[in-house]
Amino acid sequence: MTNLELSFDDNRLLPLLFGEHGQFLTRLEKQTGARLVSRGNIVSIAGEDEAAQAARAAILALWDRVKAGMPVGPGEVDAAARLAISADVQTSGNALAQMSDPRAGLKTKRRTITPRSATQARYLEALAESELVFGLGPAGTGKTYLAVAQAVSLLMQGTIERIILSRPAVEAGERLGFLPGDMKEKVDPYLRPLYDALHDMLPGDQVTKRLETGVIEVAPLAFMRGRTLAHAFVILDEAQNTTPMQMKMFLTRLGEGSRMVVTGDVTQIDLPSGQKSGLREALSILRGVEGVSFVEFTDQDVVRHPLVGRIVRAYDAADRARKIAGEA
Repeated sequence: MTNLELSFDDNRLLPLLFGEHGQFLTRLEKQTGARLVSRGNIVSIAGEDEAAQAARAAILALWDRVKAGMPVGPGEVDAAARLAISADVQTSGNALAQMSDPRAGLKTKRRTITPRSATQARYLEALAESELVFGLGPAGTGKTYLAVAQAVSLLMQGTIERIILSRPAVEAGERLGFLPGDMKEKVDPYLRPLYDALHDMLPGDQVTKRLETGVIEVAPLAFMRGRTLAHAFVILDEAQNTTPMQMKMFLTRLGEGSRMVVTGDVTQIDLPSGQKSGLREALSILRGVEGVSFVEFTDQDVVRHPLVGRIVRAYDAADRARKIAGEA
């Protein structure tokens, strides 16, 4: 059992650190497994050594954030705890430091984005360094969101000229003919998550203007055929639902001065039975190719509501049980 004590030198900031009725400390207790008790400007920490040290690191990171005048909410508390308990000590330590540094992170018009897990930190490094990045893993881990953030940040810096966002228009082969409306009206519902991410990075009027001028293009995968995409940041979302031919077509669109990000979850393939996933094939073919990075997220990286992570783990456990039963 380890017992630690932290004292803070500015009582005025403590409500921001502790949260209303100490809710942030309670949240850290659940995340780290340590026991936290506040008395005035002192927080006592008790628990197994790893849990106590993780709680200490998370609290200090949040305190630095409060002192820097940066907001602290449930998301930041969860992120600090997730980073503090990570086995990837160096990456997590760097990410914790970024949380409280106003100069760090990806700058967009509406917010600054910093990693909320060690895997997110590695993903951001890959996005900055590699020409082609595969972000793999379950929903809620920030794969697409961070890719859009990187794209917007590079656009604002003038490093790229366009952002192109794409995904298979429907899960089972882009059969759009039966849907009402023109082509835009047919595909927009499937591209909504990409629009949502854009609006989180840029004011609505700027998103609209850039969409109208073609600086930002959101299009179904079928629209990529025959094009060469130069000086652009190109994102393919839900890539597990591409066919091998579609994936090869997309990857070979890469032009001069461009970067590509492919995101997907190979456990959520919605293609017709017997149809091979282009994402699964690409992973087996492109491993080891220079300039290509692979970052794999797990349920531990889910940054939505904590319940989402538990749901993902429950489904994964059920899938494993079914496989074991099938093999028996």
